[in-house]
This record gives sequence, structure tokens and C-alpha cells, in this order.
Amino acid sequence: MPGTQNRRVVVSSADDITIEQIETPAPGPDEVLVRSSVVGICGSDMHALHGKHPFVSLPMRPGHEVVGRVEAAGATVDGALVGARVVLEPNLACGHCAQCRSGRYNICSELQVFGCQTPGGMTDHFVIAADRVVPLPDDLDDTWAALVEPAATPVHAVRRAGDLHGRRVVVLGAGPIGLFVLLAARRAGAAQVVVGDLVASKRSRAERLGADGSFDAAAPDAAAAATTALGGAADVVFDCVSVASTVRLGIAVLAKGGLLMTVGVPTGPVLVDLDLVQDRELGLLGNLMYVREDVLEAIELLRAKPFDLAEVVTATFELDDAAAAFRAAEDPEQVKVLVTVGRS
Repeated sequence: MPGTQNRRVVVSSADDITIEQIETPAPGPDEVLVRSSVVGICGSDMHALHGKHPFVSLPMRPGHEVVGRVEAAGATVDGALVGARVVLEPNLACGHCAQCRSGRYNICSELQVFGCQTPGGMTDHFVIAADRVVPLPDDLDDTWAALVEPAATPVHAVRRAGDLHGRRVVVLGAGPIGLFVLLAARRAGAAQVVVGDLVASKRSRAERLGADGSFDAAAPDAAAAATTALGGAADVVFDCVSVASTVRLGIAVLAKGGLLMTVGVPTGPVLVDLDLVQDRELGLLGNLMYVREDVLEAIELLRAKPFDLAEVVTATFELDDAAAAFRAAEDPEQVKVLVTVGRS
């Protein structure tokens, strides 16, 4: 296997997405060699594509939403992993900082993300530390499994919001992250969930996936529409967009003592109505990626097949057509665009 040619996608700009040929890597002692099968395009990838991600620079070699099969293992790795279908935990942590020692390695002081700060899995083969792969159950096929990574961040945010039983929830943004927040909040026992988005078709999709109602987040009366649909002020708002207008809207719809969860990646500093945060004793909580328990919960959520897969996976391209896949992902009507990796 090592010494053979390996295709890998390189993103230099929105107009410059190419395939490079590299030698297939060999796993180190604590690594596995994974053959990619399906790779999702993430919102973070699209931010980076346009030079708008605060922590990802171009050129990048993307791919952190990866499903694959372990083909070889290093000397210190349990050989039982060979042949396993896996997804990744792409957070590459140092293991020794205070955050890592406390189990919060998703906020490691030296955190890098596979496919963001390092070459990723939009390639034929890649190597990664064996502790970053998560074996999949047989009843979750590759297409469903490609949604595990994007579902894990919402699962993490919902877990950090505390007990949602009987609570009113607003989700801002009905892209993949917002839809999975909706599903995770429902699974966590939220009494009512309403979703705001700019695009009517996305609001309709959210309702088909279980939202109690939806509203136009750009409308002048958005806050009133949200609280009317919800039947009162929100206990928790999940902001999956994280721009100034959604932060303002989130604060406006929260009940006193409520919690604003920042889930989307801001592209830079955002003005916050701090006077209202102080006066209403609101909580503002950031959320970054996830840890293993969230990945396992995301797998269980998806094993239940809680929606029609075609509602979320809206386009699929082969690896050689990666440039077309990224162009498709620009379309706001798309939800999740996948890249499949056939034999080169």
C-alpha cells in the first residue's frame, strides 16, 4: 500500500480546488491507515474557502467529516481495528494541558483539527492516531455515518445546556447544525422547539424534522414571531449562525435567566447587548466541537433514523469532482453535500 499513488483535495481559493497526487502514507506505531469512503463538506470548510474562518488558513487539505475503513495499524495499535468501519474524532489534542487532563480535550490549549490545521480525509488514504477513530455499528451505513461528526457538535451543545425537559427552545439557523440541534434537543426532552432561518424552504424542512414552528429570522417582527410560535419566551437559544443579528435576536427572545448557546463559528468580533445580559441575568455559553461521549450519542441518535435521509443529504459527488461539490455547497438550498471516494 505505501508507495502507491493517493489522490488528495487541495483548496487554495473558491476558484482553485485541485487534486494532488501524493504517496500513500504508512501508519506510525500509534496510528492507523484509513481508506476514506465518504467525506462531508462542512460549514467551516466553506468559511475557510472564502478566507472567513478565524482559525483556518488557505491552502487547506479538507476533510474532517470522514467515514472510512481501517486498512492497516501501527505496531502498538490493537490489530482488531483493522477492517473496522470508522468515523473520526478530528480534534487533535495535546493530552497534557489542564483542559485535556480534565477531560475537556475539545478545548485543548494546543488544539488542532484534522482537515483544518492539518491535511484531512478528503483523500484516498490517510493516517491518524488510533485513538481518534470510532468504530461504527453495522446498522449505520456509510451515508448515515457521514452525519455523525456534524451531529456531534449539536449533541455537545445540547448536553452543555443542561436539563431541557419541559423547556422552551429556539434554534437560529436551519442548516445541518441547526437541524441536528433540533433533533438533539427533542431527544433531550425539550417541550417545544421553534426554528428561525432566512430561507423559507429551510424553515419548512425544520418543521418536517419535528420543529413546533418556524419564523423568518430576518423579519422586523422576528422576536415576536418566535415567542408567539413558542408560546412564550425561550429558556434556551441555540445560535447556529453567530452573527450580530442572530446574537441580538437570541437575546431578545430569551426569558430572564435564560441561556444563549453560541454554536455557529463567528467570523470575527460581534457586538453583544451586554446591558440586557446583565439586567436579565442571561447566560452566554460558547461551544466547540465535542468529546467521545457526544460522538457516541450522535451515533445513537442517527441509528434511530429520525428523518428521511434525503432531507439532509442533498447532493453527492465523487472525489475527482470535489470542485463541483464545493460549488454545490455554496447553494443555500443544499443541506449536506457529500464526497464519495471510489478506487483511484
